Amino acid sequence: MDSFQTVLRFFTNQKATIGYSFMALMTIGGERLFSLVSFQCPCNQDQNFAYGMTFLLGPAAVLMILGLFFNNRLWRLYTGCCLNPVKLCPHGNCFGCARVLLSIFTGACVAPIMWLSVALLSGTFYECAVSGLEDKVVVDLFCKNKTLKCRDELARVPCGRSQLPGDESKDLLLMLRAQSQILGWCLIIISAFVGLLGTCYKNCRSKVSYLQLTFWKRYMEKEMERFDILSVEYATKLADRNLQSFFDNKDPAPFPFPNHKAWEEISALYTFSRSEQYYSTLQRYVERADRDFTPEKRPVLDSENELPIS
Repeated sequence: MDSFQTVLRFFTNQKATIGYSFMALMTIGGERLFSLVSFQCPCNQDQNFAYGMTFLLGPAAVLMILGLFFNNRLWRLYTGCCLNPVKLCPHGNCFGCARVLLSIFTGACVAPIMWLSVALLSGTFYECAVSGLEDKVVVDLFCKNKTLKCRDELARVPCGRSQLPGDESKDLLLMLRAQSQILGWCLIIISAFVGLLGTCYKNCRSKVSYLQLTFWKRYMEKEMERFDILSVEYATKLADRNLQSFFDNKDPAPFPFPNHKAWEEISALYTFSRSEQYYSTLQRYVERADRDFTPEKRPVLDSENELPIS
């Protein structure tokens, strides 16, 4: 049992590393699947660039959108801001809002950067895209000291259907692949360096010690975990109470429920302050001396936010 707890604790502590490793494996698998199943370079000077760049940048854009779409912090910050723009910069703290948005955007960039790195290291999409460029500088770079046919046959090189001599065609393909892999490694190195600098800056500017920061993260994880569990329990109780009232054809029993103001306050993103040692907006709300205990008599939603009944 102790061994099981040790293994479980290890995976819990390393879940971020495990998650990124799994994401990297999925990215590699997705790139291989795209390359083998759906990607067919047209080997046409008019279409190569657009086709290759679509496969290179298209999945990266989709991963970026999905990363933003499934980020709870983004929706926590954005929800309701059209009706109340002050929510984006509570207490005039626009710098804190910008920092949160930067953190959200940075997190959403991880998967696209992984895709671009893997795709560039493979070289398939880059070879097709660059071989279709008609820019004189690019063509001169690849066709320097080559036969006159090189300019016309460059777009056919990725498919192996060019009329160039075998050695010349192979040299061009190797040049394209080498450039792609160099760009891939440059992207990896720059991303790692920027990530390191960002982490160093964030920790250097931290208002709490490393151990307290670790505790803060653990607390936030547990709070959200318990919130999910208790919200399901209370939603179940409220649904049972309403259904019981409906089928018994009598007034419902009293059900204490937080008011809308309370929901708004605990939904705000929390920024640590030296003047108050709280670990979340929920803790700050429940420990407030002037807390409003007036319950919502009956939970209601605005007509614009009502859920459709199936």
